[in-house]
Amino acid sequence: MTDSYTSSTPPRTATGWTGWVSFGGIMLVLLGLFHAVEGLVAVFDEDYFAVPSSGLVVEVSYDVWGWVHFGLGVTAVVIGCGVLAGNRIAQYLGAILAGASAIIHLAFVPAYPVWSLIIITLDVFVIYALVAHGREMRLTD
Repeated sequence: MTDSYTSSTPPRTATGWTGWVSFGGIMLVLLGLFHAVEGLVAVFDEDYFAVPSSGLVVEVSYDVWGWVHFGLGVTAVVIGCGVLAGNRIAQYLGAILAGASAIIHLAFVPAYPVWSLIIITLDVFVIYALVAHGREMRLTD
């Protein structure tokens, strides 16, 4: 006989997939740091990149690109910390931010091709981790 106060559903337990979510959060923090450094380089040393700003997909100055990257980087660090804390809204925002990062780096490929492709690949892994396994990070609903 069951007590009227006990739940008939078993408690949720952590699965091995929570490691993917932790990976996604850590990668968001690292991607944020990469974006911030890349942004500062674009602001302070325009000659570092492979093409002039006129050769980019979106023709704007490297100062604009730098501040966009820096802002995206700071935002990614904050959201990555939220993902590691198990915040569900941060998981949704992290997936959206990783998608935005991939699109921005797709437009930035002419300036820094290999690095942009590495960041796009990491963004895809972050999106997978947060979308496919994000709900498993929190044990309580």
